[in-house]
Amino acid sequence: MRILIVGAGATGGAFGARLIEAGRDVTFLVRAGRARQLEASGLVFHAPDGARTYRLRAVTALEPGEPYDLVIVALKAPALPGALATMAPAIGPGTAILPLLNGMDHIDELERAYPGHVVGGLVKIVATVGPDGAVYQMTPLCTMTIGALDGGRLDPAVVDALTVDGVTLSVDPDIRTRLWEKWVFIAAAGIITCLFRGNIGDILAAGGEGHILQAIAETEDVASRAGHPVGEASHAQSLELLTAPGSEFTSSLYRDLQHGEPAEAEHILGGLAARARILGVPTPLLDATLLQLRTHRQASARATAGASPAQP
Repeated sequence: MRILIVGAGATGGAFGARLIEAGRDVTFLVRAGRARQLEASGLVFHAPDGARTYRLRAVTALEPGEPYDLVIVALKAPALPGALATMAPAIGPGTAILPLLNGMDHIDELERAYPGHVVGGLVKIVATVGPDGAVYQMTPLCTMTIGALDGGRLDPAVVDALTVDGVTLSVDPDIRTRLWEKWVFIAAAGIITCLFRGNIGDILAAGGEGHILQAIAETEDVASRAGHPVGEASHAQSLELLTAPGSEFTSSLYRDLQHGEPAEAEHILGGLAARARILGVPTPLLDATLLQLRTHRQASARATAGASPAQP
């Protein structure tokens, strides 16, 4: 299959490296700065099983009339609207689109743009991009779960293309529930660490266990009301990760907040809050966290613009 990966950050770079290793036909669609970096140094990939560098095809635009068989969208939610237009020439009648974003709003957006093309997918990996542009996979964990959004059968060619060494692939007939389970976990972790500005161990030591349990309950209530109740195994995993004494765990939302990077707060927390309102689910901790992050964004924008606070 001809595979296009939209984005060459931590997720796109790590999974793209594994696909290249397996001899797949891979092209990356990236911004100009990343394209120059990849052209100069290649895709430098550090993983627990060793470091290597790959020469690859990286483009900043696509020629019409040359659709791909599989388009993997591996970028952060704020970049999706721009990517939709850039990736349009890659989508043909038989193209499968596999988004690997957090949350669920992107699924709706892609399905509106390309009905019948979208495959559900989620990944679990601990990876980052270093200052040098290299991709670092920091633990052996590297899984991908995919499935047809309507519960039907996936194209076997897509499954075959993604079956590569270094990636544990599974096909789940209830992929929407798996997506909801990941969403509400990420949201709960974001609520806890962003609202209380610390890691799990410090929050617990400060007496925050009750608030942690409330955040988990709020987010899981939204999933249940939406028709995708969180399974016992997923709930147990959330409790294990978010109530471990001494844990240094923090959410990606909190790390983005610390580093001043564009966060996915609106996609992860804002999207969940909007669905909670529609479904009539009260989410006070979620709402408070979202208000705090939006206030922080307003203050940062004002500071960047050089404006002074309004005088009474």
